[in-house]
This record gives sequence, structure tokens and C-alpha cells, in this order.
Amino acid sequence: MTPYLVDTAVFAYALGAAHDRREACQAVVARATAGEIELHASVEMVQELLHHRMRRTDRASALRQARAAGGLCVLHPLDTTVLERALSLVEATTLRGRDAVHAATADCHGLDSIISPDGDFDGIAGLRRLAPELAA
Repeated sequence: MTPYLVDTAVFAYALGAAHDRREACQAVVARATAGEIELHASVEMVQELLHHRMRRTDRASALRQARAAGGLCVLHPLDTTVLERALSLVEATTLRGRDAVHAATADCHGLDSIISPDGDFDGIAGLRRLAPELAA
């Protein structure tokens, strides 16, 4: 089974209001739940999702959703190695903050694919972006 880093946006769209990406993102989550794909993420993804969901729903629901998303993933720490790689990516590419942390997590843990609707990951050396529609 191919492991994929998963972008926070996949869970945000899957949990959010009606959107043209919602169904594909829900399908990615369903495939992970069924054990058909292996999702990996930085612990930062869980924090980012919690922050996002707390702005849109009640605290208890946001916590439940963040824990569920984290539970579907192999979680990787945000350590100094990942941080230094993220800073290098910000310096050398157009990636910003959290996206750089996600890409650095993939790089530091030998993951070459990310499921994300975000085209900002396109063109990052060693990282292939797979749109949720193609992973669903």
C-alpha cells in the first residue's frame, strides 16, 4: 500500500459545508477508514485542523473531529529536523508556513506523495501532489 501525506485541507473540506471538493475529500477519508490507503501527517496537521474547526463548530465537536483525523493517520513529530527542512523550503520555494511543514514532514519521512487540493505543492522537488479527486 502506498503511503500518502495528507494535507489539512482534505479533512477541512470533508468536514465542512457544501463545496465542490467535499465529496472527493470525504471519499479519501472513507478509503483511509476502510484501510484502503495509508495516510501520514505531521502532528501540525491535527493542530491546524483543530484551529480551523474551532472557528466553525463547537469546541467538543472540533476536538472530536481533530482526534478522529489524527487517528486515521500515521502521525510524525514536528522536530528540529522537520523545522529546519521547512525553513529551507520557505527560503527556496513559494511554500509558506504550514504547507512547508507538511512538505518537510514528507521529505524527512521518505514520503513522495501528498493528497491535497492545494496547487502550492506542485513543483516541489521530490513531492508529487495528488488531487483528492484522483485519490478518491
